[in-house]
Amino acid sequence: MKVVATKQELPHGIDSPAVPPGYKQTDFGVIPEHWHIKQLADICMPHGIIRGPFGGTLKKDTFVTSGFKVYEQQNAIYKSSELGSYFVNQSKYAEMHRFSVSPGDFIISCSGTIGRIFQIPPDAPQGIINQALLKLTTNDEVVYDRYFYILFEWNDFQIRIIDSTQGGAIKNLVGMDVFRTITVALPSLSEQRAIAEALSDVDGLLNALEALIAKKRAIKQATMQQLLTGKTRLPGFSGVWETKQLGELGSFSKGRGIKRDEVSGEGVPCVRYGELYTQYKNYILKVASRIPPSVADTALPIKKGDLLFAGSGETAEEIGRCAAYLGEEQAYAGGDVIVLTPSGQNPIYLGHLMNSPIVSAQKARMGQSDAVVHIYINNLAQVQIELPPITEQRAIASILSDMDTELAALEQRRDKTRAIKQGMMQQLLTGRVRLSESRIIADDTDDAD
Repeated sequence: MKVVATKQELPHGIDSPAVPPGYKQTDFGVIPEHWHIKQLADICMPHGIIRGPFGGTLKKDTFVTSGFKVYEQQNAIYKSSELGSYFVNQSKYAEMHRFSVSPGDFIISCSGTIGRIFQIPPDAPQGIINQALLKLTTNDEVVYDRYFYILFEWNDFQIRIIDSTQGGAIKNLVGMDVFRTITVALPSLSEQRAIAEALSDVDGLLNALEALIAKKRAIKQATMQQLLTGKTRLPGFSGVWETKQLGELGSFSKGRGIKRDEVSGEGVPCVRYGELYTQYKNYILKVASRIPPSVADTALPIKKGDLLFAGSGETAEEIGRCAAYLGEEQAYAGGDVIVLTPSGQNPIYLGHLMNSPIVSAQKARMGQSDAVVHIYINNLAQVQIELPPITEQRAIASILSDMDTELAALEQRRDKTRAIKQGMMQQLLTGRVRLSESRIIADDTDDAD
């Protein structure tokens, strides 16, 4: 659908000095004159906003192996009705029917990762929400469900949800009254449908890109499984691989220093252990953090080709996450980073190998756990690998790097498309840009009152 701007550029914010013809000033901002400000409670059915049950209503001894599904936060976060393994029987379901979901209802995460939304599809299992979810049943005479879904995922609306939370490390939605009174600006139903249709075109492209990225990741994972274990050999290579321990490849050292408040956007590059989980995959071309030279003086220097392992983490399965440093700049390793300086090996090959299932399983067995899982140099030195000659390492690394380049290009395209969508939402959901169809822009107010 073609989208066109109105003739006059609209000012932002409620303090704008002039309101153009066809628009009005509200506490929400400058909006088209036939749009309406509604509270969330106004666009839901009576008793259409329900928080999941509190207290001991749902306990372990309540659950059964099959029956009526208990919807959890993960269903909202990952947008799926299939996830989860908790059920209640017919009697408990009847007792808690107030918390039951129906096709078309929205469930929203409201503790920890808040504000994630999922609409219950027609074929979803019957069930109830748990204490970490909200259930919303919208009034289809006031709001088009697809428009509401888009509105809820809009960055500006998400920010207002965050502003309505409380708590420390784990956030929770403040009292339901605060949530009910969150305001939205609504056009007529016909314009809502047109806006949803325009944005759905972008969603279609995003979904296609996500599917392609998932497919390419699966292909790379399968390729790694074959090439890094020697199950499949590249043309021109044969012979037996050597069995080595990591301690035989080079020397280990331990990162030091670099506090969180010493990291900035300026100075010399540094790598902290947490970033090995969140920022990097297999190898590092460009660092995410920098530190002043005065801090670097007491930190451990690292050089191109070094392998960096996370010395602590939350789970044994992820302990020792690794990335090879490939940057040209002199960089430094923070505390809880274990550094291996290998000799005569390909760092890209080793970076992939260190995170492969066969090596990760060994690291997991060596992890020492209390509240936090740790792995130490003497543990890593004992990790056993099968190592091809350097020429075969280079050939395998080249194939995996090409796959990474293709994936990075797709992810960049996806991220750009997401940004375009947010830009469209910013324009269309505020009325700054109107759709061109006269039937939408006309004074069609009856279905919005």
